[in-house]
Amino acid sequence: MKDTTQASIDRLGEMIKESRRIVFFGGAGVSTESGIPDFRSADGLYNQKYDYPPEEILSHTFFMNKTEEFFKFYRDKLDSRKFEPNITHKRLAELEQEGKLTAVVTQNIDGLHQKAGSKNVYELHGSVLRNYCMRCNGFHGPEDIFDVEGVPRCSCGGLIKPDVVLYEEPLDDKVVRKAVNAIANADMLIVGGTSLTVYPAGSYITYYRGNKLVLVNKSKTQYDSIANLVINEGLGLVFSQV
Repeated sequence: MKDTTQASIDRLGEMIKESRRIVFFGGAGVSTESGIPDFRSADGLYNQKYDYPPEEILSHTFFMNKTEEFFKFYRDKLDSRKFEPNITHKRLAELEQEGKLTAVVTQNIDGLHQKAGSKNVYELHGSVLRNYCMRCNGFHGPEDIFDVEGVPRCSCGGLIKPDVVLYEEPLDDKVVRKAVNAIANADMLIVGGTSLTVYPAGSYITYYRGNKLVLVNKSKTQYDSIANLVINEGLGLVFSQV
């Protein structure tokens, strides 16, 4: 590890100590160290071979028109129940318990932040752990999707839909408002494990008004130039030291 990287991690630790309203904004890179593949890297879901492109499979149109094919892919690739939180999830939960971190805003749908103990989590893209009947709106747990075969049905006969935001679907306005409000009122914003290219979620960091914007990502992002601190390292390396 370069001395400059260590100095940056030390500076991050100092900034955390100085702050009282930290918000963490995270993407797929938060969970890759738990073994969950991201979508856009060389070995991510979008670069694997299926009968249909993953972006097409994970669309509202495909879900409605080729429902059985949708669930074959969904069960194969998106069941997060066997995965465990990593050091980043755990450290963020600790910061919340210490009264320093006010919210986690995540693009992930795996539920690992809550599994680690975080309470105030805004899931911009929903969660694979929640599912609802499209007819009666009854709640269904993950077992009603992942532990059955074929198209999952409610006892009322309705189609059960995962509570995840598919392509062509809007984000939940209530969740977005809470996430944006948390970011706007933060005295420190740590952005980690995301390329910030997914619209509109990636643009939400522009609501931050403070002077402690930290970007932790293995690759560069379009927002590096406005950040107060940039660390191009893996999250586990960084959060194991702060």
